[in-house]
Amino acid sequence: MKELLKKTVSELKSLLSEKRMALRNFRFAVSGSNVRNVKEGNAAKKDIARILTILNTKK
Repeated sequence: MKELLKKTVSELKSLLSEKRMALRNFRFAVSGSNVRNVKEGNAAKKDIARILTILNTKK
């Protein structure tokens, strides 16, 4: 969380798009039964929420 606070808005937006893409790929992998670690999805969702919270507070 502390490292996210130090990043600029543009860095946060790019990180947000990467996390969303990773979550999208994770969902496709789950539907195809290619994933063993199901907790990755929850971690990605929490990271996205943290980034969005920081972006909203910086406005």
